[in-house]
Amino acid sequence: MTAPWPYPRWIAHRGAGKLAPENTLAAFRLGAAHGYRMYECDAKLSADGVVFLLHDATLERTTNGQGVAGERPWSELSRLDAGGWHSRAFAGEPLCTLEALARHCQAQRHWLNIEIKPTPGQELATGRAVAAEARRLWAGRPGDPPLLTSFRPEALQGARETAPELPRGLLMDTPWDGWQRMARDLGCVALVCNHALWDQALVDLARAEGWRALAYTVNDEWAAQRLLDLGLDGIITDRVDLFPPAG
Repeated sequence: MTAPWPYPRWIAHRGAGKLAPENTLAAFRLGAAHGYRMYECDAKLSADGVVFLLHDATLERTTNGQGVAGERPWSELSRLDAGGWHSRAFAGEPLCTLEALARHCQAQRHWLNIEIKPTPGQELATGRAVAAEARRLWAGRPGDPPLLTSFRPEALQGARETAPELPRGLLMDTPWDGWQRMARDLGCVALVCNHALWDQALVDLARAEGWRALAYTVNDEWAAQRLLDLGLDGIITDRVDLFPPAG
């Protein structure tokens, strides 16, 4: 029997997809302005153990910094411009800590999917740290805890060891040998796949295992309709301007 699922179906990818600089508070505010109540973000560790939001291992694409982000202390990372790369309107937007995003979501009574995105070689430590921070930030707060997901089983293992009560989901872009057993062993409640992977057979498998079915990154109406017809529980999209989240 699949447990009740408290999260909204529509999830804003990295805050507001591509309409604002990803993984910044500006992006989450813009997602909220479009009516979204759940967001996906990417979390990793600074050199001094601060959990902050960034997708890439390196800084060049989405900040004015250089090098491996996880090798920099938060005092340095916090001074970077994480918005100017996107457009002048967002110049000076800083990187965001998980704590800042948690407070934003809690104030709005919104939900969060935290993708654990470790610096290579830091999978287990990052999973532990993200789960510990999530447990601390949501402890005693009303509403549902964040959904922790990762492509890296070691990161999910670290999360399970540290905060087993927090829900976990395995991300998968391409099926690999043993993924089903791994998801089961990690106590996952959700399977989060590239939207092209989902078909009736995979949905049936997920249901048989008691997993919820989520898809990323869905930016076309035909793809969204196909997934809705399959009965998916979550659709992660950049197109917060195209898809009404109540749909």
